[in-house]
Amino acid sequence: MFSRSLFRTPVLRRMAIARTSPIVGKSMTIQPTLSKFQLRNYSESQHDNETFEEFTARFEKEFDDAYDLFEVQRVLNNCFSYDLVPAPVVIEKALKAARRVNDLPTAIRVFEALKYKVENQAQYEAYLDELKEVREDLGVPLREVLFNAETAQPHHN
Repeated sequence: MFSRSLFRTPVLRRMAIARTSPIVGKSMTIQPTLSKFQLRNYSESQHDNETFEEFTARFEKEFDDAYDLFEVQRVLNNCFSYDLVPAPVVIEKALKAARRVNDLPTAIRVFEALKYKVENQAQYEAYLDELKEVREDLGVPLREVLFNAETAQPHHN
Protein backbone atom coordinates (compact mmCIF):
# COMPACT_ATOMS: atom_id res chain seq x y z
CA MET A 1 0.00 0.00 0.00
CA PHE A 2 1.36 3.39 -0.98
CA SER A 3 1.75 6.14 1.52
CA ARG A 4 -0.84 8.89 1.32
CA SER A 5 1.91 11.52 1.49
CA LEU A 6 2.99 10.46 -2.00
CA PHE A 7 -0.31 11.74 -3.38
CA ARG A 8 -0.49 14.82 -1.16
CA THR A 9 2.67 16.38 -2.54
CA PRO A 10 1.80 19.96 -3.54
CA VAL A 11 1.85 20.80 -7.20
CA LEU A 12 4.30 23.64 -6.64
CA ARG A 13 6.80 21.32 -5.03
CA ARG A 14 6.68 18.90 -7.97
CA MET A 15 7.23 21.64 -10.52
CA ALA A 16 10.34 23.74 -10.92
CA ILE A 17 10.14 26.87 -8.80
CA ALA A 18 11.74 30.08 -9.96
CA ARG A 19 13.28 32.22 -7.21
CA THR A 20 15.53 35.18 -7.12
CA SER A 21 18.80 34.54 -5.36
CA PRO A 22 19.52 37.25 -2.77
CA ILE A 23 23.27 36.92 -3.29
CA VAL A 24 23.55 37.13 -7.06
CA GLY A 25 20.28 38.82 -7.89
CA LYS A 26 19.65 36.41 -10.74
CA SER A 27 16.75 34.10 -11.16
CA MET A 28 17.59 30.47 -10.45
CA THR A 29 15.53 27.37 -10.99
CA ILE A 30 15.16 24.82 -8.25
CA GLN A 31 14.48 21.34 -9.55
CA PRO A 32 12.36 19.05 -7.40
CA THR A 33 13.99 16.03 -5.92
CA LEU A 34 12.36 12.68 -6.39
CA SER A 35 11.58 10.81 -3.25
CA LYS A 36 13.81 7.83 -2.81
CA PHE A 37 12.08 4.48 -2.98
CA GLN A 38 13.73 1.25 -2.12
CA LEU A 39 13.79 -1.15 -5.02
CA ARG A 40 14.18 -4.86 -4.63
CA ASN A 41 15.40 -6.95 -7.51
CA TYR A 42 13.99 -10.42 -6.95
CA SER A 43 15.96 -12.01 -9.78
CA GLU A 44 19.31 -11.27 -8.20
CA SER A 45 20.34 -13.06 -5.05
CA GLN A 46 23.45 -14.12 -3.26
CA HIS A 47 22.95 -17.67 -4.59
CA ASP A 48 22.98 -16.86 -8.31
CA ASN A 49 26.31 -18.45 -9.13
CA GLU A 50 26.08 -21.23 -6.58
CA THR A 51 27.52 -24.62 -7.51
CA PHE A 52 25.63 -27.84 -6.84
CA GLU A 53 28.01 -28.66 -3.97
CA GLU A 54 27.40 -25.24 -2.37
CA PHE A 55 23.65 -25.71 -2.85
CA THR A 56 23.85 -29.13 -1.17
CA ALA A 57 25.92 -27.85 1.75
CA ARG A 58 23.63 -24.85 2.25
CA PHE A 59 20.46 -26.93 2.41
CA GLU A 60 22.08 -29.58 4.60
CA LYS A 61 22.84 -26.82 7.10
CA GLU A 62 19.38 -25.27 6.77
CA PHE A 63 17.65 -28.58 7.45
CA ASP A 64 19.92 -29.16 10.44
CA ASP A 65 19.01 -25.70 11.77
CA ALA A 66 15.24 -26.02 11.21
CA TYR A 67 13.66 -25.97 14.66
CA ASP A 68 9.92 -26.27 13.97
CA LEU A 69 7.46 -27.45 11.34
CA PHE A 70 7.17 -24.04 9.71
CA GLU A 71 10.93 -23.83 9.21
CA VAL A 72 11.14 -27.38 7.84
CA GLN A 73 8.38 -26.68 5.32
CA ARG A 74 9.88 -23.30 4.40
CA VAL A 75 13.28 -24.84 3.71
CA LEU A 76 11.64 -27.67 1.74
CA ASN A 77 9.77 -25.14 -0.37
CA ASN A 78 12.97 -23.20 -1.04
CA CYS A 79 14.94 -26.36 -1.79
CA PHE A 80 12.45 -27.70 -4.32
CA SER A 81 11.90 -24.31 -5.98
CA TYR A 82 15.25 -24.46 -7.78
CA ASP A 83 15.71 -25.91 -11.25
CA LEU A 84 17.57 -28.94 -10.00
CA VAL A 85 16.89 -32.10 -8.06
CA PRO A 86 18.39 -32.04 -4.55
CA ALA A 87 21.12 -34.54 -3.74
CA PRO A 88 20.16 -37.67 -1.73
CA VAL A 89 22.00 -36.30 1.30
CA VAL A 90 19.73 -33.22 1.25
CA ILE A 91 16.64 -35.44 1.03
CA GLU A 92 18.00 -37.44 3.97
CA LYS A 93 18.44 -34.26 6.03
CA ALA A 94 14.90 -33.18 5.07
CA LEU A 95 13.48 -36.51 6.23
CA LYS A 96 15.37 -36.31 9.51
CA ALA A 97 14.19 -32.73 10.05
CA ALA A 98 10.57 -33.73 9.38
CA ARG A 99 10.82 -36.58 11.85
CA ARG A 100 12.62 -34.36 14.38
CA VAL A 101 9.62 -32.03 14.44
CA ASN A 102 7.39 -35.14 14.52
CA ASP A 103 5.56 -34.56 11.24
CA LEU A 104 5.11 -37.75 9.27
CA PRO A 105 2.97 -36.19 6.49
CA THR A 106 5.77 -33.79 5.59
CA ALA A 107 8.23 -36.67 5.45
CA ILE A 108 5.91 -38.56 3.10
CA ARG A 109 5.47 -35.45 0.95
CA VAL A 110 9.24 -35.16 0.53
CA PHE A 111 9.13 -38.30 -1.58
CA GLU A 112 6.04 -37.09 -3.40
CA ALA A 113 7.81 -33.83 -4.28
CA LEU A 114 10.88 -35.77 -5.31
CA LYS A 115 8.79 -37.93 -7.64
CA TYR A 116 7.51 -34.82 -9.44
CA LYS A 117 10.91 -33.14 -9.49
CA VAL A 118 12.92 -35.91 -11.21
CA GLU A 119 12.89 -36.27 -14.98
CA ASN A 120 11.80 -39.90 -15.20
CA GLN A 121 10.77 -42.96 -13.21
CA ALA A 122 14.30 -44.44 -13.35
CA GLN A 123 15.71 -41.44 -11.46
CA TYR A 124 12.96 -41.74 -8.86
CA GLU A 125 13.76 -45.43 -8.39
CA ALA A 126 17.46 -44.57 -8.01
CA TYR A 127 16.61 -42.08 -5.25
CA LEU A 128 14.37 -44.65 -3.55
CA ASP A 129 17.18 -47.23 -3.64
CA GLU A 130 19.66 -44.71 -2.26
CA LEU A 131 17.33 -43.62 0.55
CA LYS A 132 15.77 -47.01 1.36
CA GLU A 133 17.75 -47.55 4.56
CA VAL A 134 17.03 -44.05 5.87
CA ARG A 135 13.36 -44.37 5.00
CA GLU A 136 13.09 -47.68 6.85
CA ASP A 137 15.04 -46.38 9.88
CA LEU A 138 12.74 -43.37 10.21
CA GLY A 139 9.58 -45.34 9.41
CA VAL A 140 8.54 -43.17 6.49
CA PRO A 141 6.22 -45.03 4.11
CA LEU A 142 5.77 -44.02 0.49
CA ARG A 143 2.50 -42.69 -0.80
CA GLU A 144 2.40 -45.57 -3.26
CA VAL A 145 2.50 -48.00 -0.34
CA LEU A 146 -0.15 -46.17 1.67
CA PHE A 147 -2.56 -45.86 -1.25
CA ASN A 148 -2.89 -48.39 -4.00
CA ALA A 149 -2.63 -47.32 -7.63
CA GLU A 150 -6.43 -47.17 -8.15
CA THR A 151 -7.07 -44.58 -5.42
CA ALA A 152 -3.93 -42.51 -5.92
CA GLN A 153 -4.42 -39.62 -8.30
CA PRO A 154 -1.89 -39.56 -11.14
CA HIS A 155 0.32 -36.55 -11.66
CA HIS A 156 -0.41 -34.69 -14.89
CA ASN A 157 2.27 -32.49 -16.44
